[in-house]
Amino acid sequence: MTSKDTHDISALMGKLNEWINKHCENGAVPVLTGMNGDMDTVGSAIALSASHSNMMACGLHLGRVAKKVCEDLSAPFRKIGASHTNWPPSISGIIIVDAASPSQVGIDLPENIPKCVIDHHDTDDWDISGGDVMIKASVSATTEIITKYLAQYSPDALTTPVRKLLLAGLITDTGRYRHAGKSAFSTTVTLLENSEIDYASLVEFIESQETSPSERGSLLRGLERSKSIDSGGWNIVYTNSGTLEGRLATLLIGTGAEISLVSRYREGVSRLTARASRKTTLKGIHLGEIMESVSKQIGGDGGGHSGAAGWSGNTDRIAAESAFIAHVASIKREE
Repeated sequence: MTSKDTHDISALMGKLNEWINKHCENGAVPVLTGMNGDMDTVGSAIALSASHSNMMACGLHLGRVAKKVCEDLSAPFRKIGASHTNWPPSISGIIIVDAASPSQVGIDLPENIPKCVIDHHDTDDWDISGGDVMIKASVSATTEIITKYLAQYSPDALTTPVRKLLLAGLITDTGRYRHAGKSAFSTTVTLLENSEIDYASLVEFIESQETSPSERGSLLRGLERSKSIDSGGWNIVYTNSGTLEGRLATLLIGTGAEISLVSRYREGVSRLTARASRKTTLKGIHLGEIMESVSKQIGGDGGGHSGAAGWSGNTDRIAAESAFIAHVASIKREE
């Protein structure tokens, strides 16, 4: 991280601290997670909530790893329904962590309430106005932002359970650091420093929760259905799956594919999950921008990072795949 980056994120942390202090003094501040319930969004929400008694982590869903880690650490998290409208009567503001658009929280946000969006995705679809703030940094996971905030403004909140939550989010969101930037390693040092955490045991625990025997079967079937196609100057390996799309997309990259694409259709909603190798992103591919272009063409919400992104919408799964492949073909390879 450059000195300019360090300065910028320190300024962001000051802005975040000012917003939190202002709204926590005036009432309740729910900390809402992205609806995928992955470890990064859940760990970030619970850890941030530990810094003030008027904040509570909540969300639509807990993923398997997040659920097991929360149970193991007795971490407080309130699940709420998709049609939930019973916000605390004393609500002063709402914080949304690790969601690139309002649709990614899965519930209707309270009207006329200031919001604070904390995110690390390269692209987003938030409308920030009035008393709202956007806290976005070029880091590998939202847990990096929360670690920086707590270390600077609420170090007492960095208890061993909170550190484990943040580490678990960082480990899983970077794919065991395969997609990590330099700041992810300094964040890891901050979380492990002067702690009693056994890093190897934590990783082993996380890995033991990630797939069941039936899900491993689903991954294998997804691999069997995989097809390879050249789109413009790029190689794409694509398939469809009903679960663990991110894991499957990463496995496909491990086969040597430049770009992997996994599609899913469930309950009227199609979803695309894509991954790209580091070499491919350096040659000009930015999956987040591609998914954003797909959403402009066929509707839905799309975005993400250069090497990892997603899209969801009501368009037919095959049509969505075709749109993605066509957009990839339009990108010229940089030599």
